[in-house]
Formats: sequence, C-alpha cells, structure tokens
Amino acid sequence: MNLTALPAFTDNYIWMLDDGTSAVVVDPGEAAPVQAALDARRLALAAILVTHHHGDHVGGVDALRSRLKGPVYGPRREQIPTPYVALDDGDAVEVLDQRFEVIEVPGHTAGHIAYFHAGREGAPILFCGDTLFSGGCGRLFEGTPEQMHRSLSRLAALPGDSRVCCAHEYTLSNLKFARAVEPDNAALARYSADCEALRADNRPTLPSSIAVEREVNPFLRCDQSAIVRSATRHGAASTAGSDVFAALRRWKNDFR
Repeated sequence: MNLTALPAFTDNYIWMLDDGTSAVVVDPGEAAPVQAALDARRLALAAILVTHHHGDHVGGVDALRSRLKGPVYGPRREQIPTPYVALDDGDAVEVLDQRFEVIEVPGHTAGHIAYFHAGREGAPILFCGDTLFSGGCGRLFEGTPEQMHRSLSRLAALPGDSRVCCAHEYTLSNLKFARAVEPDNAALARYSADCEALRADNRPTLPSSIAVEREVNPFLRCDQSAIVRSATRHGAASTAGSDVFAALRRWKNDFR
C-alpha cells in the first residue's frame, strides 16, 4: 500500500492510500489535487473517508463523485455532503481490503471521528483530521477541553509505531509553542531540528508517529511535571489533566 500526502490550499494535506490500482482519499477539501494524483497514477477512486464537516475537508467531495466507485464515509453527528455512510464510535469500514476502526474524537468539532488501521504489512495508520497535529492539537470550535483531552488520550494509547496522518502542515509552529512549554525536553529539540530540515527541503513533516508525539507533544503530556508547572503559570485551575490541557489550549490560542 502506498501512502501519500497530497498538498491542498496553503497548508492542508489530503491523504491518499492506494494499492497501485485503486485509491481511497481522506478529507478532500478540494478535488483538483486528488484528480491530478488519480490521473498521474491511473488509479480508480474506491472510497472517500471524512473526519469532520469543515469546508477544507469536505469541499471537494461532490466534485469527486463522478469518479467515485464506492461510498463516502463520515461521522453520523455532522453535516457531511450526502449521500454518505454515517459512522459511529466502534464502527469499522473496509476499503482496499484494509479494515479501519472508527474512533470518535470530539473537541475540534462535536462529532469528529478518526480512522485507525491496525496494520498487517507495515506500521498502523491513523487518519486523525484536525484532532491531533504533530506537536499540537486542533482548536476547540465545538467541543470542551474535557472532551478534547479525552479524545487525545484515546489516540495517545494507540500503538507507538502508528503513523499519525493529520490534515495540516502546522508542525513548526506547534513545536515553537511546545518548546515554550517544555524548554528542557531534549527529544523535542531533536525533533524540531529534524522537522526544520524537512521543511527547508520543502518536504512534509508528516506522518509523525504516536511514539514521537508522546515524547514531544505537550497536549499528550499533561501529566508531566514540567508541563504541569508551565500550565499552572498560565492559569490552570488544578493539576488535573483536563485543567492542564485547558490552560495549554488557551495559551496556544494567543501564542505567536
């Protein structure tokens, strides 16, 4: 299976998984990059996976339907372009002979879902939309800090070698914030240098991995003493994980 990040807009990635004959795409906010990739590789479009309803994730769905040989999948509790197969937490979808488990991860939006493939040949794959970013997480447009903290905790519990396929190239700005939160984290410093080199070469920093995110992402490290101290200085109501997360998210919203 080939995993490809298709750039879209200014900083989106549309993820494409293909077997050399057919492809599935995740969160096609615009159709043109998908159409170009399908044409270049002579692939049929077997399915579309959608994580949430924002326009930069669903804007290309209808334009791709003329090429679509299978279903559009998406979260039941959100307004996804119809027709689509509505999914709930714990459901599974089969695409390209690969099984993806559905994980409900509210916070960024009320009904956001992620897709997890446990892997048979190669590392597991997580399509997490705008919930988990490398070094960061999505803004809370519709959910609560408690929901997002719980959602991120579910993703952090996945196998460490899981490839984290998020939908935006936000890594460098996220890591700048992460270093402000945890300046003495050596793993974070090394990862930041690696990512800066990738971007200097105009290459994606993604996919990351769950193991890396556990080491560098402050939003997955709300139980670490250095993170707790930083969050406390920025108004955390207590040392509870959800309160630490809430303080970090408020701080990140205004961070430059």
